[in-house]
Amino acid sequence: MILNTLELSTRLNTTTPEHHGDYLRFAFPAMGTQNALLFRAPSPPAAAGFWGSTVRWLAAYEAQLSQFSPTSRVSQINAAAGDGAWHELAPDLQELFVLSDWYHWKTAGVFDPTVSAVARLWSAATTHAPDDAELAAARALVGWRRVERAPGKARLSLAGMHLDFGDIGKEYAVDRVFALAQQHGICDLLIDFGRDLRVSGQPPEGGDWRLDLEYPEQPDTCWGGVALHQAALCCSGDCRRFTEEGGCGRNHLVDPRSGQPARSGVHAVWAIAPTCIEAGILTTAACILGIPEGGKLFEQTPGAAGCIWADQGLYQTQRFHKYEIKNLLRSA
Repeated sequence: MILNTLELSTRLNTTTPEHHGDYLRFAFPAMGTQNALLFRAPSPPAAAGFWGSTVRWLAAYEAQLSQFSPTSRVSQINAAAGDGAWHELAPDLQELFVLSDWYHWKTAGVFDPTVSAVARLWSAATTHAPDDAELAAARALVGWRRVERAPGKARLSLAGMHLDFGDIGKEYAVDRVFALAQQHGICDLLIDFGRDLRVSGQPPEGGDWRLDLEYPEQPDTCWGGVALHQAALCCSGDCRRFTEEGGCGRNHLVDPRSGQPARSGVHAVWAIAPTCIEAGILTTAACILGIPEGGKLFEQTPGAAGCIWADQGLYQTQRFHKYEIKNLLRSA
Protein backbone atom coordinates (compact mmCIF):
# COMPACT_ATOMS: atom_id res chain seq x y z
CA MET A 1 0.00 0.00 0.00
CA ILE A 2 1.43 3.38 -1.05
CA LEU A 3 0.46 6.29 1.21
CA ASN A 4 1.31 9.96 0.92
CA THR A 5 2.88 11.70 3.90
CA LEU A 6 -0.40 12.94 5.41
CA GLU A 7 -2.10 9.56 4.94
CA LEU A 8 0.89 7.80 6.47
CA SER A 9 0.96 10.08 9.51
CA THR A 10 -2.79 9.66 10.02
CA ARG A 11 -2.62 5.88 9.64
CA LEU A 12 0.29 5.54 12.06
CA ASN A 13 -1.28 7.82 14.66
CA THR A 14 -4.41 5.66 14.70
CA THR A 15 -2.62 2.30 14.76
CA THR A 16 -3.68 0.17 17.72
CA PRO A 17 -1.04 -2.17 19.13
CA GLU A 18 -1.47 -5.85 19.87
CA HIS A 19 -0.51 -6.97 23.38
CA HIS A 20 1.78 -9.98 23.82
CA GLY A 21 2.20 -10.14 27.57
CA ASP A 22 4.18 -7.05 28.45
CA TYR A 23 5.27 -6.61 24.81
CA LEU A 24 3.52 -4.37 22.28
CA ARG A 25 3.30 -5.10 18.56
CA PHE A 26 2.54 -2.37 16.02
CA ALA A 27 1.86 -3.46 12.41
CA PHE A 28 1.66 -0.70 9.80
CA PRO A 29 2.36 0.22 6.16
CA ALA A 30 5.19 2.61 5.27
CA MET A 31 7.89 2.93 2.60
CA GLY A 32 5.77 0.89 0.18
CA THR A 33 5.81 -2.23 2.35
CA GLN A 34 4.38 -3.82 5.48
CA ASN A 35 6.23 -3.31 8.73
CA ALA A 36 6.11 -4.33 12.37
CA LEU A 37 7.59 -3.36 15.72
CA LEU A 38 7.57 -5.75 18.68
CA PHE A 39 9.03 -4.39 21.89
CA ARG A 40 8.91 -4.21 25.66
CA ALA A 41 9.19 -0.72 27.14
CA PRO A 42 10.23 0.12 30.71
CA SER A 43 6.98 2.09 31.20
CA PRO A 44 3.80 3.14 29.34
CA PRO A 45 5.17 6.68 28.83
CA ALA A 46 8.34 5.24 27.30
CA ALA A 47 6.27 3.07 24.94
CA ALA A 48 4.11 6.02 23.90
CA GLY A 49 7.17 8.22 23.47
CA PHE A 50 8.95 5.67 21.28
CA TRP A 51 5.91 5.08 19.06
CA GLY A 52 5.24 8.82 18.74
CA SER A 53 8.87 9.49 17.80
CA THR A 54 8.73 6.68 15.24
CA VAL A 55 5.56 8.08 13.65
CA ARG A 56 7.02 11.57 13.35
CA TRP A 57 10.32 10.34 11.99
CA LEU A 58 8.80 8.00 9.40
CA ALA A 59 6.44 10.69 8.09
CA ALA A 60 9.33 13.15 7.72
CA TYR A 61 11.52 10.47 6.14
CA GLU A 62 8.90 9.55 3.54
CA ALA A 63 8.62 13.23 2.64
CA GLN A 64 12.33 13.20 1.78
CA LEU A 65 12.86 9.78 0.24
CA SER A 66 9.66 8.37 -1.24
CA GLN A 67 9.87 7.31 -4.89
CA PHE A 68 6.07 7.25 -4.96
CA SER A 69 5.50 10.91 -4.12
CA PRO A 70 6.34 13.55 -6.75
CA THR A 71 6.85 16.10 -3.97
CA SER A 72 9.51 14.14 -2.07
CA ARG A 73 13.00 15.60 -2.13
CA VAL A 74 14.44 12.65 -4.04
CA SER A 75 11.64 12.87 -6.64
CA GLN A 76 12.32 16.58 -7.04
CA ILE A 77 16.04 15.95 -7.54
CA ASN A 78 15.26 13.32 -10.17
CA ALA A 79 12.74 15.52 -11.98
CA ALA A 80 15.25 18.37 -12.16
CA ALA A 81 18.20 16.25 -13.34
CA GLY A 82 20.47 18.22 -15.63
CA ASP A 83 18.86 21.63 -15.11
CA GLY A 84 21.62 22.91 -12.80
CA ALA A 85 19.38 23.61 -9.80
CA TRP A 86 20.65 22.71 -6.32
CA HIS A 87 18.36 20.95 -3.84
CA GLU A 88 18.61 21.28 -0.08
CA LEU A 89 18.95 18.02 1.82
CA ALA A 90 17.46 17.30 5.23
CA PRO A 91 19.89 15.75 7.75
CA ASP A 92 18.73 12.17 7.18
CA LEU A 93 19.11 12.51 3.43
CA GLN A 94 22.55 14.06 3.90
CA GLU A 95 23.51 11.03 5.97
CA LEU A 96 22.25 8.69 3.24
CA PHE A 97 24.50 10.46 0.75
CA VAL A 98 27.49 10.06 3.07
CA LEU A 99 26.72 6.37 3.64
CA SER A 100 26.34 5.89 -0.10
CA ASP A 101 29.81 7.38 -0.59
CA TRP A 102 31.24 4.83 1.81
CA TYR A 103 29.48 1.76 0.47
CA HIS A 104 30.10 2.73 -3.15
CA TRP A 105 33.80 2.73 -2.28
CA LYS A 106 33.66 -0.40 -0.09
CA THR A 107 31.96 -2.47 -2.81
CA ALA A 108 34.14 -1.05 -5.61
CA GLY A 109 31.10 0.38 -7.38
CA VAL A 110 28.74 -2.60 -6.97
CA PHE A 111 26.50 -0.42 -4.79
CA ASP A 112 25.42 2.63 -6.79
CA PRO A 113 22.13 4.54 -6.19
CA THR A 114 22.18 5.82 -9.79
CA VAL A 115 21.94 2.31 -11.33
CA SER A 116 18.17 2.72 -11.71
CA ALA A 117 18.68 4.44 -15.08
CA VAL A 118 19.78 1.05 -16.43
CA ALA A 119 17.65 -1.09 -14.11
CA ARG A 120 14.47 0.61 -15.32
CA LEU A 121 15.49 -0.02 -18.94
CA TRP A 122 15.83 -3.75 -18.26
CA SER A 123 12.60 -3.79 -16.27
CA ALA A 124 10.70 -2.27 -19.20
CA ALA A 125 12.22 -4.74 -21.69
CA THR A 126 9.76 -7.57 -21.03
CA THR A 127 9.91 -9.27 -24.45
CA HIS A 128 13.51 -8.64 -25.55
CA ALA A 129 16.79 -7.27 -24.27
CA PRO A 130 17.59 -3.57 -24.84
CA ASP A 131 19.64 -2.96 -27.98
CA ASP A 132 23.23 -1.75 -27.77
CA ALA A 133 22.34 1.91 -28.38
CA GLU A 134 19.67 1.94 -25.67
CA LEU A 135 21.97 0.26 -23.21
CA ALA A 136 24.86 2.62 -23.96
CA ALA A 137 22.62 5.67 -23.49
CA ALA A 138 21.36 4.37 -20.14
CA ARG A 139 24.84 3.41 -18.94
CA ALA A 140 26.00 6.96 -19.61
CA LEU A 141 23.58 8.08 -16.89
CA VAL A 142 24.97 5.71 -14.25
CA GLY A 143 27.73 6.80 -11.89
CA TRP A 144 27.57 7.82 -8.26
CA ARG A 145 30.46 10.22 -8.78
CA ARG A 146 28.36 12.14 -11.31
CA VAL A 147 26.07 13.25 -8.48
CA GLU A 148 27.20 16.80 -7.69
CA ARG A 149 27.44 17.83 -4.06
CA ALA A 150 27.82 21.00 -2.04
CA PRO A 151 27.41 21.49 1.73
CA GLY A 152 23.84 20.42 2.57
CA LYS A 153 22.66 20.13 -1.04
CA ALA A 154 22.95 18.05 -4.21
CA ARG A 155 21.99 17.89 -7.87
CA LEU A 156 22.19 15.45 -10.78
CA SER A 157 24.55 16.56 -13.50
CA LEU A 158 22.83 14.92 -16.49
CA ALA A 159 19.22 14.92 -17.67
CA GLY A 160 17.82 11.43 -17.26
CA MET A 161 19.91 10.51 -14.22
CA HIS A 162 17.86 8.97 -11.44
CA LEU A 163 18.50 8.40 -7.74
CA ASP A 164 17.00 5.38 -6.05
CA PHE A 165 18.01 4.54 -2.48
CA GLY A 166 16.01 1.32 -2.51
CA ASP A 167 19.07 -0.76 -1.60
CA ILE A 168 19.80 1.29 1.52
CA GLY A 169 16.78 3.45 2.39
CA LYS A 170 14.63 0.88 4.20
CA GLU A 171 17.66 -0.49 6.02
CA TYR A 172 18.60 3.02 7.11
CA ALA A 173 15.08 3.44 8.49
CA VAL A 174 15.47 0.25 10.55
CA ASP A 175 18.68 1.56 12.10
CA ARG A 176 17.23 5.00 12.82
CA VAL A 177 14.15 3.56 14.52
CA PHE A 178 16.46 1.24 16.48
CA ALA A 179 18.29 4.35 17.71
CA LEU A 180 14.96 5.92 18.72
CA ALA A 181 14.16 2.82 20.77
CA GLN A 182 17.45 3.11 22.61
CA GLN A 183 16.73 6.75 23.39
CA HIS A 184 13.51 5.65 25.12
CA GLY A 185 15.21 2.94 27.17
CA ILE A 186 13.88 0.02 25.11
CA CYS A 187 16.22 -2.99 25.09
CA ASP A 188 13.93 -5.88 24.04
CA LEU A 189 13.01 -5.14 20.44
CA LEU A 190 12.31 -6.57 16.99
CA ILE A 191 12.09 -4.20 14.01
CA ASP A 192 10.76 -5.74 10.79
CA PHE A 193 10.53 -3.33 7.85
CA GLY A 194 9.59 -5.39 4.82
CA ARG A 195 11.64 -8.35 6.14
CA ASP A 196 14.70 -6.24 6.87
CA LEU A 197 15.19 -7.05 10.53
CA ARG A 198 17.09 -5.84 13.56
CA VAL A 199 16.79 -7.22 17.06
CA SER A 200 18.10 -6.64 20.55
CA GLY A 201 17.48 -8.19 23.95
CA GLN A 202 15.04 -11.08 23.97
CA PRO A 203 11.58 -12.01 22.59
CA PRO A 204 8.47 -12.55 24.74
CA GLU A 205 9.28 -16.25 25.19
CA GLY A 206 12.82 -15.48 26.36
CA GLY A 207 16.20 -16.53 24.99
CA ASP A 208 17.48 -15.29 21.64
CA TRP A 209 15.35 -14.10 18.75
CA ARG A 210 14.85 -17.13 16.46
CA LEU A 211 14.47 -16.01 12.84
CA ASP A 212 13.62 -18.16 9.83
CA LEU A 213 15.58 -18.52 6.57
CA GLU A 214 13.49 -19.35 3.50
CA TYR A 215 14.18 -21.59 0.52
CA PRO A 216 14.98 -19.51 -2.61
CA GLU A 217 12.66 -21.71 -4.71
CA GLN A 218 9.92 -21.72 -2.06
CA PRO A 219 9.90 -18.25 -0.45
CA ASP A 220 7.35 -19.19 2.19
CA THR A 221 9.09 -22.41 3.27
CA CYS A 222 11.98 -22.32 5.74
CA TRP A 223 15.18 -24.31 5.26
CA GLY A 224 16.81 -23.21 8.51
CA GLY A 225 17.09 -20.48 11.06
CA VAL A 226 19.36 -18.29 13.13
CA ALA A 227 19.35 -17.19 16.74
CA LEU A 228 20.26 -13.53 17.29
CA HIS A 229 20.60 -11.36 20.35
CA GLN A 230 21.95 -8.03 19.06
CA ALA A 231 22.14 -7.95 15.26
CA ALA A 232 20.44 -7.26 11.95
CA LEU A 233 19.33 -9.80 9.32
CA CYS A 234 18.59 -9.10 5.65
CA CYS A 235 17.98 -11.24 2.58
CA SER A 236 18.20 -10.49 -1.12
CA GLY A 237 17.97 -12.60 -4.23
CA ASP A 238 16.10 -13.51 -7.39
CA CYS A 239 13.50 -15.80 -5.78
CA ARG A 240 10.86 -13.08 -5.30
CA ARG A 241 11.54 -10.87 -8.32
CA PHE A 242 12.63 -12.64 -11.49
CA THR A 243 11.67 -11.85 -15.08
CA GLU A 244 11.63 -14.24 -18.01
CA GLU A 245 13.34 -13.44 -21.29
CA GLY A 246 12.91 -15.88 -24.15
CA GLY A 247 12.50 -18.73 -21.70
CA CYS A 248 15.61 -17.76 -19.75
CA GLY A 249 15.65 -16.25 -16.29
CA ARG A 250 16.84 -12.67 -15.91
CA ASN A 251 17.83 -11.36 -12.51
CA HIS A 252 16.15 -8.11 -11.41
CA LEU A 253 19.46 -6.96 -9.89
CA VAL A 254 21.66 -5.02 -12.31
CA ASP A 255 25.42 -4.69 -12.01
CA PRO A 256 26.21 -0.93 -12.22
CA ARG A 257 29.68 -1.70 -13.58
CA SER A 258 28.44 -3.50 -16.68
CA GLY A 259 24.82 -2.39 -17.01
CA GLN A 260 23.84 -6.07 -17.27
CA PRO A 261 21.53 -8.13 -15.03
CA ALA A 262 23.50 -10.09 -12.45
CA ARG A 263 24.74 -13.43 -13.76
CA SER A 264 26.67 -14.64 -10.73
CA GLY A 265 24.70 -17.84 -10.26
CA VAL A 266 23.57 -16.62 -6.84
CA HIS A 267 19.89 -17.06 -6.01
CA ALA A 268 19.72 -15.72 -2.46
CA VAL A 269 21.97 -14.20 0.18
CA TRP A 270 21.29 -13.88 3.90
CA ALA A 271 23.44 -11.47 5.88
CA ILE A 272 23.85 -10.95 9.61
CA ALA A 273 25.61 -7.74 10.61
CA PRO A 274 25.73 -5.22 13.47
CA THR A 275 23.51 -2.79 11.52
CA CYS A 276 20.74 -3.27 9.00
CA ILE A 277 22.48 -1.06 6.43
CA GLU A 278 25.58 -3.28 6.52
CA ALA A 279 23.47 -6.44 6.21
CA GLY A 280 21.47 -5.02 3.30
CA ILE A 281 24.53 -3.87 1.37
CA LEU A 282 26.18 -7.28 1.85
CA THR A 283 23.18 -9.16 0.47
CA THR A 284 22.86 -7.04 -2.67
CA ALA A 285 26.60 -6.93 -3.33
CA ALA A 286 27.04 -10.68 -2.85
CA CYS A 287 24.14 -11.40 -5.22
CA ILE A 288 25.98 -9.47 -7.91
CA LEU A 289 29.53 -10.56 -7.06
CA GLY A 290 28.82 -14.24 -6.48
CA ILE A 291 31.21 -16.69 -4.84
CA PRO A 292 34.04 -16.21 -3.86
CA GLU A 293 34.05 -12.40 -4.12
CA GLY A 294 30.82 -12.09 -2.14
CA GLY A 295 32.19 -14.32 0.60
CA LYS A 296 35.36 -12.26 0.72
CA LEU A 297 33.31 -9.10 1.25
CA PHE A 298 31.57 -10.79 4.19
CA GLU A 299 34.88 -11.79 5.76
CA GLN A 300 36.20 -8.23 5.38
CA THR A 301 33.20 -6.75 7.25
CA PRO A 302 33.63 -6.77 11.06
CA GLY A 303 30.88 -8.68 12.84
CA ALA A 304 29.25 -9.93 9.62
CA ALA A 305 28.23 -13.48 8.74
CA GLY A 306 25.97 -15.08 6.21
CA CYS A 307 24.99 -17.63 3.60
CA ILE A 308 25.12 -17.49 -0.17
CA TRP A 309 22.79 -19.87 -2.02
CA ALA A 310 24.20 -20.34 -5.52
CA ASP A 311 24.23 -22.84 -8.37
CA GLN A 312 27.24 -24.48 -6.68
CA GLY A 313 25.30 -25.04 -3.46
CA LEU A 314 25.11 -23.34 -0.09
CA TYR A 315 28.17 -21.36 0.97
CA GLN A 316 28.44 -20.26 4.61
CA THR A 317 30.93 -17.73 5.94
CA GLN A 318 33.27 -18.71 8.75
CA ARG A 319 31.27 -16.85 11.41
CA PHE A 320 27.83 -18.11 10.40
CA HIS A 321 28.02 -21.18 12.65
CA LYS A 322 27.81 -18.85 15.68
CA TYR A 323 24.19 -18.04 14.80
CA GLU A 324 22.77 -21.08 12.99
CA ILE A 325 20.09 -23.24 14.54
CA LYS A 326 21.69 -26.49 13.45
CA ASN A 327 18.73 -28.83 13.86
CA LEU A 328 16.78 -26.81 11.29
CA LEU A 329 19.48 -26.65 8.62
CA ARG A 330 19.42 -28.86 5.55
CA SER A 331 21.99 -29.29 2.82
CA ALA A 332 21.53 -27.41 -0.46
